[in-house]
Amino acid sequence: MPTDPTTPAPTWGPMRSYGRIRSRTLKPRQAALFDTLLPRIAVPESGPVDPAALTPGARAAWLEIGFGGGEHLATQAERRPDTLMIGCEPFLNGVGSALRHVDERALANVRLHAGDAREVLARIPDAALERVMVLFPDPWPKARHHKRRLVQAETLEEFARALKPGGLFRFATDWKDYAAWTLERGLREPGLRWTAEAADDWRAPWADHVTTRYEEKQLGDTAPIFLEFARV
Repeated sequence: MPTDPTTPAPTWGPMRSYGRIRSRTLKPRQAALFDTLLPRIAVPESGPVDPAALTPGARAAWLEIGFGGGEHLATQAERRPDTLMIGCEPFLNGVGSALRHVDERALANVRLHAGDAREVLARIPDAALERVMVLFPDPWPKARHHKRRLVQAETLEEFARALKPGGLFRFATDWKDYAAWTLERGLREPGLRWTAEAADDWRAPWADHVTTRYEEKQLGDTAPIFLEFARV
């Protein structure tokens, strides 16, 4: 049937930037934590995601998108008990792993969202975050899949909105094309400034970076590239 040109096109949510949400059966302990721990530390399903309300007394708030197994998120939370760590991950096995880390370390400053980070990001107030981290995301290497990459002009605009002045967006990848893609779009975003001044600024990890088992696998086509942008 022909489409009526006067009828508005349907409005869809953002295209999924991730693949499978589960690869294997959850371990019994992790499955149990979905029932006992996750309800207590989950990001609210609706309404504003206000860091000050989620963890009263926290001096700062960080957002990690696609935290994998939660190693980086948990270690940063342990190092900085006065900072709220918001983690988003659609892969349920990763969420189960993160819950185990939170439980074992008795972390009180972590809040998790088992789903698309953009749902949470859209509800975070302006200038509420000190840091946004996207570390080794799915590269979607085929050109026809680039539209599925998490880093898009619209996403960067949202990062800039949610970051405080001077706040940081950190991106790491071991795929050359994704690094170039992110740098190109980051330089176009007026709310962000690339902080690099020398080659080592993107070749070497940040001083407080936590290397994870996934990063050590070196699944990409280059040594890790670390890009940092500051909110202007």
